[in-house]
Amino acid sequence: MSLISILVILGAVYYFTTADEKKRFLRAVSRHVRQALEVAARFRPAPGPFDEALRGRARWVVATPVLAALSVGVFFCMLIAPGALSDPETLVRWGGSFGPRTTNGEWWRLITAMFVHASFFQLLVNVAALVQMGVIVERLFGRLSFASLFLAAGLTSSVVSLSMHPIGVATGASGSVWGVLGLYVTWLIAGTIRRSPLTIPLTTILMTCPAVGLFVIYSMAAGFDGRAEMAGLVVGVVYGLVLAKDAGERTPPLLRAAATMGAVVLMAVPVTVPLRGLTDVRPELERVAAIEHRTVSTYDSAVHHFTKGEIPVRELAELIDRTILPELQAARARLKQLVGVPREHQPMVAAAGDYLTLRERSWRVRADALRRINKATLRQADQMEDAAVRVLESIAPVAQ
Repeated sequence: MSLISILVILGAVYYFTTADEKKRFLRAVSRHVRQALEVAARFRPAPGPFDEALRGRARWVVATPVLAALSVGVFFCMLIAPGALSDPETLVRWGGSFGPRTTNGEWWRLITAMFVHASFFQLLVNVAALVQMGVIVERLFGRLSFASLFLAAGLTSSVVSLSMHPIGVATGASGSVWGVLGLYVTWLIAGTIRRSPLTIPLTTILMTCPAVGLFVIYSMAAGFDGRAEMAGLVVGVVYGLVLAKDAGERTPPLLRAAATMGAVVLMAVPVTVPLRGLTDVRPELERVAAIEHRTVSTYDSAVHHFTKGEIPVRELAELIDRTILPELQAARARLKQLVGVPREHQPMVAAAGDYLTLRERSWRVRADALRRINKATLRQADQMEDAAVRVLESIAPVAQ
């Protein structure tokens, strides 16, 4: 948000300056920009045979800046929109992949998630590595082939992440960039074995190393998803093996890239089909956790009236029968109706069912003790209540 503050301050300063001051300011900025460009041009290495060969293959790169611009554009829209970047609801609202949403008809999130980033540094690292490698790889293999690789690697990474963490929010282009890295490294090896004008020289490799190295380090240090990101890398290597065969002589046929992407999508289908219809059980677990406080408060209030002599003891038992037990039974029925429970939450749902069963028994024993005015049975009800509460505490972190 500091960047937004700086822009606002600069805008305010510019707004309140006079016309002559604005002209002088713009001339000074223009002069400094020209000087910076001249200095950069002075230290820029002269184009070599590799650069000329790349420009001969494709004068302009299109897919790389478009893909980078999509990520940057979405991020800045998220900055100015309501909601914190770290809030999962914000990430899901902008297209992040969340199992219960994705697997219930919103499969497009597997693609849009790769353009949503949860932090500026994550965006910077991904975009920097993408641009550094993309301007080379796109010219080598063609715009559409490069774009299909980016999407196929990101899709594969999203599918693997969804299968591993169905209730987590997946975002970021890391899987796609790992795919680009896989294709880039595959061409490095192929170009070394069969040298051509398009073999990447050492100077170019060294120029890409800082951005690529930072990307790899950041991926492994912050939120590295292991199998999900490595799945993107494997897709990039597969693309490289398929497309690098004659890339030194001509741009690989688009049909070959399309067939590769089609194969990747077909392999992703068997993984996603069993995940259809996942349910976010946390709201129901929250309702179960809230029952304990609500029913105990209701009962304690009635006990307070009983101690003051305002109601007879039988009304305490009737309160349990009329109000508390039906609420527990309704919650148990809702729990049994849950389908598509993620495997991570299945033990918690089972624990919630155990709590409701134990708590219902404890209330029945208490009601019976109140009717018979039996202190020993009341102590037994207290023990059963303690056991039920201990079970409830095991699901509290998930319910929060």
